[in-house]
Amino acid sequence: MTAQLLDGEAVAATIKADLRHRIAALEARGHTPGLGTLLVGDDGPSANYVAMKHRDCEDLGIGSVSVHLPADATQADVAAVVADFNARDDVDAYLMQYPFPAHLDYEAALLDVDPAKDADGLHPVNLGRLVQGVDAPLPCTPAGIQRLLEHHGVPIAGRHVVIVGRGLTIGRPLANLLTLKRPAANAAVTVVHTGVADIGAFTRQADIVVAAAGSPGLITADMVKPGAAVVAAGVSFEGRKLLSDVADEVAEVAAWLSPRIGGVGPMTRAMLLDNTVAAAELRVLGF
Repeated sequence: MTAQLLDGEAVAATIKADLRHRIAALEARGHTPGLGTLLVGDDGPSANYVAMKHRDCEDLGIGSVSVHLPADATQADVAAVVADFNARDDVDAYLMQYPFPAHLDYEAALLDVDPAKDADGLHPVNLGRLVQGVDAPLPCTPAGIQRLLEHHGVPIAGRHVVIVGRGLTIGRPLANLLTLKRPAANAAVTVVHTGVADIGAFTRQADIVVAAAGSPGLITADMVKPGAAVVAAGVSFEGRKLLSDVADEVAEVAAWLSPRIGGVGPMTRAMLLDNTVAAAELRVLGF
């Protein structure tokens, strides 16, 4: 068996095509959607990721505002940027690129974000709405994973999903998202992590495995049920080389597999743009 690729680039392209129509409708009402980003420090992968987001905005005709603070910025400096983004009419949604330098409190800064302008969907108010099943900006990577699986026809409802990783950006919100009684959800979800002695005992039972631990090569072929779908969501870096949580050999066992490059990453960025346009629609069109 050779896995069918879960092509994130192709799915992201369809999302962007839809966004172009929505952006045109907003511009017809005299408003151009705007995304703001805050980068603190000089982390290379973070800087590259922010740059890609702004290129995406330029490609779609979304306005973008970039703020880059030095690594020695204070909590007050961050708070000032957040307050400015909250007040700006040309910023419909914004994000604070994670991670922050160690001396800064990301969670404290997040509490000051206007939940209606939360491009990442990570404000506690929006995470609470997710748990309740109430509409709100969704965390980008979980929403992107759901759309990726749905687009490729991977059955989710009633299936067993095992998520490896319990982080705030992927594992925990994805578990909540996929258990909702909604289309492309309604699954039985198990969350494990690297503190579990035998992760394979869980993943071998799964119809869908989402690897989101940030541990290179963690998921090997013997840990995957033949015919399962495997999403490589966790990444890490060795220098500038991007490493996947999923070993290459898994492609010979799984029925579907997201690639190391061009899988989850493009979907995360596409859902960020979707959250931005949706925030603009709520402000301008009322929905």
